[in-house]
Amino acid sequence: MTYHDAITFLRQDPALAGVMNTVGEFKLKKRNHHFAVLVESIISQQLATSAADAIFKRFKGLYPKFPTATEVLATRKSKLRTVGLSGMKIEYLKDLAKHVEEGKLNMRTISRMSDEDVIAHLTQVKGIGRWTAEMFLIFSLGRQDVFPVDDLGLRKGVQVLFSLPEIPKPQEVEKLGRVWRPYRTIATWYLWKSLQKFNKI
Repeated sequence: MTYHDAITFLRQDPALAGVMNTVGEFKLKKRNHHFAVLVESIISQQLATSAADAIFKRFKGLYPKFPTATEVLATRKSKLRTVGLSGMKIEYLKDLAKHVEEGKLNMRTISRMSDEDVIAHLTQVKGIGRWTAEMFLIFSLGRQDVFPVDDLGLRKGVQVLFSLPEIPKPQEVEKLGRVWRPYRTIATWYLWKSLQKFNKI
């Protein structure tokens, strides 16, 4: 399966084809450093982008290069607090590092798991829910049929696409998105981009 196949398939939906024409070429910025992606996801939860970026930059500044799980575990909580991390976020980062350190979360083999196994694996970690796991599937593993129905951006994109009077509920989004299988990641990307708020993706 190539992105070309996905684009050809998705263009069969006239509504989505209109969005695709407006947005232009599909270019997903995939990131291969799995541990770093998860650390950044935890740090950015419930924060404005600028605040999250600033804290993540200061966090990276604590180390000569991006830290390993062992190094995160060895870093004192008081030191992590100095970069602006809350006690809860520090607990989440330590739990992630512990799972990696103990081999419960293997960053090398995770790419060979099915989507649902990846989600089940990641959500063992405190502070990682289904949405974060789905973002990991999209941006770190490059999976083509992820459909994060709880994501507000996706739901807003679906509302605009179908001219719905209000933001649809996740189950309604799930139903409307069935026509885009098995390329729902690509459809999601286009719907995000259609809102013109998602420059970094």
